[in-house]
Amino acid sequence: MGETDGGTMHIGEVAARTELSLRSLRHWDEVGLLRPSGRTDGGFRLYTEEDVEKILAIRRMKPLGFSLEQMAEAMRDIEVLADEAAGAAAVGAASTRLRATLADAAERRSRLETQLAMADEFIAQLTGRLGSAPTDPS
Repeated sequence: MGETDGGTMHIGEVAARTELSLRSLRHWDEVGLLRPSGRTDGGFRLYTEEDVEKILAIRRMKPLGFSLEQMAEAMRDIEVLADEAAGAAAVGAASTRLRATLADAAERRSRLETQLAMADEFIAQLTGRLGSAPTDPS
């Protein structure tokens, strides 16, 4: 399904654009992680460009191993920062939490880099061994 009137998109287009499954998007809606901006009269989910940006942010958090609850909290804090009507106290608290999330994300990324380096070493080791091993006659 293509883009609908008013700049909204159906779930299939959003799934294709974000490289996520329909199941993931539906699950995120059901658990309250990311609700679509609207629904058609028939109950089909409608997403906006802003929704797509939020989905992409969540997708970027997934490989770092954040829980659904942690991702939801970060998304709420990001929304507070974007809300011009938010009070200074709310913005300050959201900023503090997001700084902690940023530090956590950097630490998680560092652990992933270490794991990737180990995987590269293993692949190089196997490549070296296979280079000197006799070939399989079959």
